[in-house]
Amino acid sequence: MNGFLALVLVCAGTVPVQDCDEATATDVFKTRVASEIGCATGWQEIVARSGIRAGVGQTTYLKTQCRRVKAGGG
Repeated sequence: MNGFLALVLVCAGTVPVQDCDEATATDVFKTRVASEIGCATGWQEIVARSGIRAGVGQTTYLKTQCRRVKAGGG
């Protein structure tokens, strides 16, 4: 079964949005999800419970990505 890899990138506010990727992010959260909708849901709670929450919207911002993966891939 195919699925998706959900990524949430935490980038410094000084990094232009178009340049925010895995290489420039200060933190990267990844998880396998069943659908594209899964890439966009659930991250608010994860971020809210993490230590990075204090800076989001002030010194950092979040960017989400969704990648299709084949079964057994990652």
